Amino acid sequence: MTAKSITYWGCEHIDANTVRFHLWASGQEQVSLSLNDETLAMHPTGDGGFELTVDYVKPGSPYSYILADGTAVPDPASRAQQGDVNGPSLVCDPDSYVWRNTEWQGRRWEESVVYELHIGTFTPEGTFRAAADKLPYLASLGITMIELMPVSQAGGNRNWGYDGVLLYAPHSAYGTPDELKAFVDTAHGLGLSVVLDIVLNHFGPEGNYLPRLSPDFFHPERMTPWGNGIAYDVAPVRQFMIGVPLYWLEEFRFDGLRFDAIDHIADSSEKHILVEIAERIRAQITDRPIHLTTEDNRNIISLHPYGEDGSPSLYTAEWNDDLHNAIHVLASGETHAWYRDFAHQPEKWVARALAEGFAYQGEITPRDREPRGVKSIDQPPVAFVDFIQNHDQVGNRAQGDRLLSLIGEDRTRVLLAALLLSPHIPLMFMGEEFGETRPFLFFTDFHGDLARAVREGRAKEFADHASHQEEGVPDPNALETFTRSKLDWDKVNQPEGESWLSFTRHLLQLRQQAIVPLLATARNGGGKVLDLAPGCVAVTWTFPRGTLSLAFNVGGHTEALPDLPGETLFAWPEIHTELRPDTLIVRFAPGEPT
Repeated sequence: MTAKSITYWGCEHIDANTVRFHLWASGQEQVSLSLNDETLAMHPTGDGGFELTVDYVKPGSPYSYILADGTAVPDPASRAQQGDVNGPSLVCDPDSYVWRNTEWQGRRWEESVVYELHIGTFTPEGTFRAAADKLPYLASLGITMIELMPVSQAGGNRNWGYDGVLLYAPHSAYGTPDELKAFVDTAHGLGLSVVLDIVLNHFGPEGNYLPRLSPDFFHPERMTPWGNGIAYDVAPVRQFMIGVPLYWLEEFRFDGLRFDAIDHIADSSEKHILVEIAERIRAQITDRPIHLTTEDNRNIISLHPYGEDGSPSLYTAEWNDDLHNAIHVLASGETHAWYRDFAHQPEKWVARALAEGFAYQGEITPRDREPRGVKSIDQPPVAFVDFIQNHDQVGNRAQGDRLLSLIGEDRTRVLLAALLLSPHIPLMFMGEEFGETRPFLFFTDFHGDLARAVREGRAKEFADHASHQEEGVPDPNALETFTRSKLDWDKVNQPEGESWLSFTRHLLQLRQQAIVPLLATARNGGGKVLDLAPGCVAVTWTFPRGTLSLAFNVGGHTEALPDLPGETLFAWPEIHTELRPDTLIVRFAPGEPT
């Protein structure tokens, strides 16, 4: 089912002074527009829509929709809010920002080193402006892509972003739409791509007025872990949800998107909404590379087809939770909760994930006792985004522990080197580059019954987490929980931080010089497991330009060094004739010229 040509949502500038307001409110018999303290009746358009054209509307004018019972609600397609998620929306001029770096043509995907950050905790100020000031630091380090955690307007002032309810509006606590554009513009001027994490699987619990406006927006029988399932097969709903990714890419010139938990986007339409979204993006935005990644617990590859020329026709890559989970078990010994699936022979799972992509490729998982995944060895290595920590894997620990605090410096350096020198696309979490040990906790800004429900639910969530049973769970709504999660920038200029930065910078330089040139012509995984021993993994990848091999030991015993072809690219802490605990070696053997 395709969306109708009628526009159902948001403010549409007819000319410089005239704005047409659109709203789909199938659950209301009448709706009025409150604009600049004046209330104007809207005209029904049929099929549940309402519309009104108003002359002489200035940018920044506050407006709300007034329901029949007198309730004022924000525009579900608001482009900006005057205050919080419950207050008036603001009329935005889409042409108010003057772009400086108009010649930006993007970066190739194989060059990507992704740096995930949360605007509210990345800097002391927690704003788009303050984050933009840090971009030269990231560019000089060797980062090539910034990934912003969701920035859509959510309840309260502080939130991870996954509870957004106004999916078109940048969160007002972070700054204005123009300030977000300036962040992206600044990044482009420094040679940095910027991608945005978006959530299309649910709406947050505070400030979501869609059930009152249009009950048909939600599926009557479908639920997600976070709320009502969305009725993607209903034309106005489909138009709204397809419009979200296109809006961020076109209006803010993002270089790509990360789609959160797409396994909870269920659609019975003839063409699945995720397929239509990718097709629309590929057809409409052709002036620069657009990188689309997915988070999907199913371990499928059907949304990630690659053409003979190596280009993706739908989505570009998949977040590889399997690699993280297996490597965490191997390095830390933790086997509670979701780590149970990797508790038996974690070396095998780590090696398979590095060599072939997914660890689970149809095997039955111990937790769910059901098969998960499909064969992934034919996917190119750049079809997987790997990480040893991210917002989920740090923040979904009761105490927000970073990996460095759990396994120590030597072992963390080994894993970071393995991440940055493998042929998969690496992702780092903010602060990882300078050895941050401050936690990243789960935080919200809810009140009353909702705050209590979140607090109690968070505590219950860790009932089967063995490492947390004797610790209290920080109150997500406490301001202290948020402030504790802000990066400690003083550490950057201390000896320990400088040592980590030097280590990271060297690895990133080596990646661009030696690893990235291998990836452009890689058409399948090309990976093979060379050797396994307790705590040890050795993998090799064959490319048209040569063979890359990697071996590391995070166990407690020295093992024999596998036969790795070629010359040593990198060794930590130094080259040995054996594989000692907490060591790593990477080698490369050039291929025959063709």
